[in-house]
Amino acid sequence: MNRVVFTLATLSALAASADPVKLDSGLISGADGNAGGVRVYKGIPYAAPPVGEMRWKPPAAPAPWQGVRAATEFSPVCMQLPYPETSPYYSPIPNRSEDCLYLNVWTAAKTASDRRPVMVWVHGGAFTRGSGSTPTYDGENFAQRGVVLVTINYRLGVFGFLAHPDLTAQSPHHSSGNYGLLDQIAALEWVRKNIAAFGGDPKRVTIFGESAGSSAVNFLQASPLARGLFHRLIGESGANFSRGGTLADLERGGAKYSLSELRAKSAEDLLKMEIAARPGVDGWVVPSSVSSIFAQGKQSDVPVIAGSNADESRTLQPWSSNQSAFLESVHKRFGPASDEFLKLYPVDSEATAADAHYASTRDQGMGWNMRTWVREQTKTGKSPAFLYYFTRIPPGPLGEKYRAYHAAEIAYVFGNLSPKRTWEDVDRKLSDTMLQYWVNFASKGDPNGAGLPAWPRYDSTVDAGIEFGNFTAVKRNINKAALDFFDRLAGGEGSR
Repeated sequence: MNRVVFTLATLSALAASADPVKLDSGLISGADGNAGGVRVYKGIPYAAPPVGEMRWKPPAAPAPWQGVRAATEFSPVCMQLPYPETSPYYSPIPNRSEDCLYLNVWTAAKTASDRRPVMVWVHGGAFTRGSGSTPTYDGENFAQRGVVLVTINYRLGVFGFLAHPDLTAQSPHHSSGNYGLLDQIAALEWVRKNIAAFGGDPKRVTIFGESAGSSAVNFLQASPLARGLFHRLIGESGANFSRGGTLADLERGGAKYSLSELRAKSAEDLLKMEIAARPGVDGWVVPSSVSSIFAQGKQSDVPVIAGSNADESRTLQPWSSNQSAFLESVHKRFGPASDEFLKLYPVDSEATAADAHYASTRDQGMGWNMRTWVREQTKTGKSPAFLYYFTRIPPGPLGEKYRAYHAAEIAYVFGNLSPKRTWEDVDRKLSDTMLQYWVNFASKGDPNGAGLPAWPRYDSTVDAGIEFGNFTAVKRNINKAALDFFDRLAGGEGSR
């Protein structure tokens, strides 16, 4: 009888198509996805639990385990409060815990030698909410198109971004805060070490995110600690070119309390305190302002896709003023430039005042930041950048009320058009188009491919991007006069 000998190489080749999968910390088993040929691995630890003495410290490697660990259930989400029930982003919070540094993998690779492109999704939620297990982020459609898709959790709010003078003093880098960004970097390091076991190519990693996730991706491109861990990136509605500040600025939120007092609090009690904490310039993870890092060409020079939506502000900054109060605020904010502002955003009624509010906050925030991103990349980097503008109004109550709102594009990008809505053929076609552009970009650093409208590289002298709307087509000078105005004022605000 012939005897079959399994070498380590053979086992590695089988890893992506048959359990167990061998990681640097142990063996895991997954489950079949809903789509044929897709295997899903949930709740994989990429770092040690950040609890006890590990609270407000950089992530450490996960402890190895014996035997085969079942990776068939999502982990708890990181500590967070739900959005208000009146918010369009509201959903009940599932099981939550400080022990939340886990990731999830979708793959349709047959063997580890497939070397498929890898995409790592960083969720949004204002750096205070969200998780990698949100149903809209299900990665089966990406996996079916040849991508190994990874979603991650990272510490949020006070747990992820507390800066405090005592923490700074204890740090060998004289830094504090940005623990959530360090979590993301640890997840990327895990991907580099382990993704080949799922048929992924560690030399073709794309990081992408929306809102705060996009802002995080922007920080990671600027961070020297993340250099070499990714090879392309996509930012959807969030960047930091108008943000600067200092470590002392970040420390003010936590400095109202003693560190010993904060360490003694339970996770639930800390959550109730609602201490302001968000990522920023800490001198180590983010050495200086993002704008200065790009201006000096010190960012990771990789291909970039960046863009925003036509009606970002309708959910982020709802109209709550009146015509006279709005005009007063315009003159107060823009002073001598008020007349120019009002030529761009004319106001002669309550309705036009609301329109001016929504358009100007969209342009000063997301629009300006995302165009600045592609401009700065092409100005100081050698890798190409591509700009988009999402204008499709999704069917259903959310679209009727908020139009092409903040985060509306995510379902299209993932191909997860919820069956609860009455989608039209134009939505299904747009989703198919966007998903394929993203897959092409992850594969070769260029979104273009057969059967798709040509998407030009960004060139500031042409100022062209692609519009994702009722039709997909190249569009020049997207809100150009308004963005140029904010360029002269050095920009605006960032992400949800």
